[in-house]
Amino acid sequence: MSLFHDTALVFGRYARQTLRSPFQILFGVLMPLLYLLFFGPLLTGLPLGREGDSWQVLVPGLLLQLGLFGASFAGFSIIMEKNWGVLDRMRATPVSRLALLLGRVLRDASLFVFQAVLLVLAALPMGLRAPLPGVLIGFGFVALLSVALASLSYALALKLPSPQAFGPAVNTLALPMMLLSGLMLPMALAPGWLDLLSRLVPFRYLVDAVREAYIGHYTTPAVLYGVLVALALAALAVTIGTRTFRSAGA
Repeated sequence: MSLFHDTALVFGRYARQTLRSPFQILFGVLMPLLYLLFFGPLLTGLPLGREGDSWQVLVPGLLLQLGLFGASFAGFSIIMEKNWGVLDRMRATPVSRLALLLGRVLRDASLFVFQAVLLVLAALPMGLRAPLPGVLIGFGFVALLSVALASLSYALALKLPSPQAFGPAVNTLALPMMLLSGLMLPMALAPGWLDLLSRLVPFRYLVDAVREAYIGHYTTPAVLYGVLVALALAALAVTIGTRTFRSAGA
C-alpha cells in the first residue's frame, strides 16, 4: 500500500505538470502525424509483403515509433531536475525509490497512449480500418514499450552529466532500432541478411504483433512472441531503472 500511495503521489505531480503544458501533449504526436499524412499515401496499393492494407501496416509502426522516440528522450527531464536540485530534495523524503521511477514512467505511458489515440483517430479518415480489439491491443503495446524505454532513459540520464551527452547517446541507440525493427515498412521486403539482423532487435516482435492484431489475428505466434518480449523488456527495464535510482541516490 505504501508503494501504491507513493507511486500515486509521484504520478500526480508529473501528470499535473504535463496537463499544464498542452503543447507538450500535442507536440509529441507531430512527427508520426507527418509520416501519416505525407508518407502513408505513397504506400496505398503497393505490395508490402504481408497480409493487410497499407494503413494496417503503417499505423502500427507509427504507434510504436511514438513510444520509441518519445519514451527514449524522457530522461531529459530528470537531467534538468538533477541540475536544479529537485532529486536531492526527493532523496530527503521517505518515498520509495521504485515509486520515484514508477510514478514517472506511468505518466509517460499515459501521455504516449493518449497521443496514440489521437494518431489512430487521425488515421481513420485517411483510410485505416482495424478491429477495435486490435486497436486496443496496439495501445497496450505502446504502454509497455513506453514503460520499458522511459525506465531505461531515466537510468541513462542519471549516468550522464548533461543534456549534450544524453541526446546523441539516445539517437545513436534509437535510430538503428527504428530502421531494423521495420517500423516504416515490413522486414519481409528486406534482403535475407537484413531480415536476419532485424530478428535480433526486440522491437521487431512488437511491431509484428501489433500488425497482426490490426488485421484481426490475436492468437498467432507473432502476437505471442510480441507479448512475451514486451513484458520481459518492461520487467528488465524497470529493474535496471530502480537499481540506478537507488545507486544514484535519487
